[in-house]
Amino acid sequence: MRSTPHKALGAGALTVAVVAALVLPGTPAAARTATAPAACTPAQIVGNGGFESGTSPWSTSSGTVITSRPGQTAHGGSSYAWLDGVGRTHTDTLSQSVTIPAGCDTATLTFWLHIDTAETTSSTAYDKLTAKIGSTTLATYSNLDKNTGYVRKSIDVSAYAGQTVSLSFTGTEDSSLQTSFVLDDIALDSSGGTAPPPGDTTRTPAAPSYTVNLSSDTSGTEWTGHESVTFTNASATALNEVYLRLWDNYHGTCDAMPIRVGNVTGGTAEAPTVDCTALKVGLPAPLAQGQSATIGFDLGITVPSGADRFGHDGAYSFIGNALPVLAVHDGDGWHLDPYTNNGESFYSLAADFKVTLDHPSGLLVPATGTSTDTPGSSGRTVTTATASKVRDFAWAAGPFTKVSGTSSAGVAVNVYSVSGISSSSAQSMLSTAKTAVDAHAARFGAYPYGELDAVIDDNYWFGGMEYPGFVLDVVSSTALTHEIGHQWWYGVVGDDEYNGPWLDEAFTDYATDLALGKTGANCWNSVSWASADEKITDSMAYWDAHSSRYSTVVYGYGKCALHDLRRVLGDTAMAQLLKDYATAHWYGVSTTAEFKAAAQAATSTDLTSFWTQHRIDG
Repeated sequence: MRSTPHKALGAGALTVAVVAALVLPGTPAAARTATAPAACTPAQIVGNGGFESGTSPWSTSSGTVITSRPGQTAHGGSSYAWLDGVGRTHTDTLSQSVTIPAGCDTATLTFWLHIDTAETTSSTAYDKLTAKIGSTTLATYSNLDKNTGYVRKSIDVSAYAGQTVSLSFTGTEDSSLQTSFVLDDIALDSSGGTAPPPGDTTRTPAAPSYTVNLSSDTSGTEWTGHESVTFTNASATALNEVYLRLWDNYHGTCDAMPIRVGNVTGGTAEAPTVDCTALKVGLPAPLAQGQSATIGFDLGITVPSGADRFGHDGAYSFIGNALPVLAVHDGDGWHLDPYTNNGESFYSLAADFKVTLDHPSGLLVPATGTSTDTPGSSGRTVTTATASKVRDFAWAAGPFTKVSGTSSAGVAVNVYSVSGISSSSAQSMLSTAKTAVDAHAARFGAYPYGELDAVIDDNYWFGGMEYPGFVLDVVSSTALTHEIGHQWWYGVVGDDEYNGPWLDEAFTDYATDLALGKTGANCWNSVSWASADEKITDSMAYWDAHSSRYSTVVYGYGKCALHDLRRVLGDTAMAQLLKDYATAHWYGVSTTAEFKAAAQAATSTDLTSFWTQHRIDG
């Protein structure tokens, strides 16, 4: 959803006990037997992953690999693993044997990696770090991946459930110019969902309705209050639990969580998992098909420093993905994918929100949905935002400068600018937003979210990010047109962003090209695949391990494939296909298989070879 890959920051405060355990959907084939599968015991498997307890159980090539010596710094604590960095032909190794529990839906390897190098090339990988499990290479990094600080890596190793394997890291240097590969806080987390069983393809819990009341401090960086959600079980299988996604806990730690949930009613909360971004709430009794339930909880939000989709740039706070939302259960089980900082993990069903935000009157508070302001207590204002059939809710708070207008089709558009954005830039962005919202609506269906708010800050290093009726953007007509395109592709037509990111990013970049008059002529001619495993339809688990290729393939190759499809079908048929497809999936969820079927139905040409050529699987 962002125009470019991005990085996150951390902050927060702890209010509940936590256990870090990463959970992903799906059941390994080895766990499916004629008898009852082994029960999953959630666990963090790596021993001494922070290297604070000496060397055991690690095996190393030398006594200096695990160290606290000067020259590098730890990600946490005082010790770390330092591979290579000697500036001559050299190999360092770090390994330990791990047993991944059987019966778990997911096992995810995470680690923090810092790379510094004296190499000056921008094209040749002279020095390399290889991460392996057993004999399988999980990822390779090199001097080309140098960075100024630590970067978190996340790799799905669920296929090894029930096995004892060696987890290893090998660093190799050539004959000159050092490269240091510094590892810390290595973890391998396993867990799994329990109900309903994976065979039930119905998406549930359905028709969520959220009611939120929050009050901010004077700066708009601390919010406290209460949230409740009412939902219905659409599945024929009873629900024994639900999960809340506390996405922004990625931006802190389990010891200092930016999103704090307490005093849960309507169910029993367990310790959060998936880096504390998933909170299981056991229901007091099984919820049968068609029955509804409500859970409620106290909520605290601490906005960290930084111009990110969740962060504050000085006096301006941007609060995306901060409200806990229900996870989805479908044919793949509970979707409890980890947060990805390279793109998006979000997958949620269309819901209704009523959010009341009590804040100092000096702060403007743009938000998802349609907002009204009423006077609060002395010097404060109460902003009430209501939104129907949206997948999330976001807001901002700060002393913004606001300009407003109405598109030719009648959509109210507001542009909120931080200090430093000129009035001419704000007006230009307002003009772009009005043109873009009408252009996309003409192609895919009327804009359904009432008003549209754009919050502009040139310090967003990620380019742009969208939420329903609310986008963050730098001063860029292309980026803003892209983020507004997401109001249809992921907003109206939803998808599982972690497992099928092309369904929103490629479609939105294609829509952006059309809105800007670009035809994508010959763009497929520049396609060059990095490996046989690289596909437009790869999941974020793949792209997190191959982050430098994410934008090139998902955005670039993805939209080029859609341009090529238009040339196969013809302009008129392609336009009708996308409009009909959006209508058929309005407030629903798109899958690759469904889109391929719709495209095939729109032409007498057999598209089998087209999908193969363009590496669109599913």
